Amino acid sequence: MIRLLQRGSIAKFDIYLDGLDSRKTGRFNDKQQGLLKLPIYQGDDDISGVVDLKMNKNKKIEHLGIRIELIGRIEILNDQKQSSDFMSMGRELDAQGILMEDKTYKFQFNKFEKQYESYYGKEVKLRYYLRVTMNRNYGQVKKEVEFAVQIVEQDQEDQPQTSLKLEVGIEDCLHIDFEYFKSRYHLRDVVTGKVNFYLVKIKIKYMELAVIRKEQIGQGNTQQTENDILVKYELMDGCPQKGEVVPIRLFLSGIDMSPTLKNVSGKFSVKYILNLILIDEDDRKYFKQQEITVYRKK
Repeated sequence: MIRLLQRGSIAKFDIYLDGLDSRKTGRFNDKQQGLLKLPIYQGDDDISGVVDLKMNKNKKIEHLGIRIELIGRIEILNDQKQSSDFMSMGRELDAQGILMEDKTYKFQFNKFEKQYESYYGKEVKLRYYLRVTMNRNYGQVKKEVEFAVQIVEQDQEDQPQTSLKLEVGIEDCLHIDFEYFKSRYHLRDVVTGKVNFYLVKIKIKYMELAVIRKEQIGQGNTQQTENDILVKYELMDGCPQKGEVVPIRLFLSGIDMSPTLKNVSGKFSVKYILNLILIDEDDRKYFKQQEITVYRKK
């Protein structure tokens, strides 16, 4: 049950979504609202329920109509002028008239379009919500309730995998290559690979692997980028020997990640980078970054 109250008003709304007891939920870190626990809708799911309208000690309420909308919105947190709706569907719950008592309305949006996955990031979020509005001559009574959309990318699962091989070198000092055995990973996957040391003439203290989320907002010269290190994992402690091979094994299931998002509605993209880092005894860093694709598996 999701209960919404509108206090200090002529009326209040309670919204009850159908099937919440059996529906999967997800946790999302919203920069403005904190941790959210939202019901998740996928594929051809409908969203339905009832709206209870309760009058607040009024004998009657004159109104211009009551409406419920399903809205998908992209919000750029540091520039609200760039925020916009990418979808909006509406249903009339009640025509203009006079309310004399409490009332209950049913609503349903059948197999509504799920074009994009919900995303709550540092500088941008993509959210879905229901909004109930009572229009009046002197203002409105309204309230919103959020839910989440997740998209399974079966085509990513069906495509053949390719490995990723890169080299890092400093002339006459360091020569290594490393390989990630896959280029695409689902959200509960394991990154595996290896690092080969061919030449080591600098004193390495340790080696680590980091997962970086890169938010890119806007296009062209006005594009803004926000990098966030999600996790660091130590692969090796101490200086390796020539010919040594260090395995890579990193579990993604415990990391707060979304799928890769590419040019969402022309507003933003979300990319994921694996960053292999070597640190020497003087705390100098040598690193190589590689973008990977992350997707949601059924």
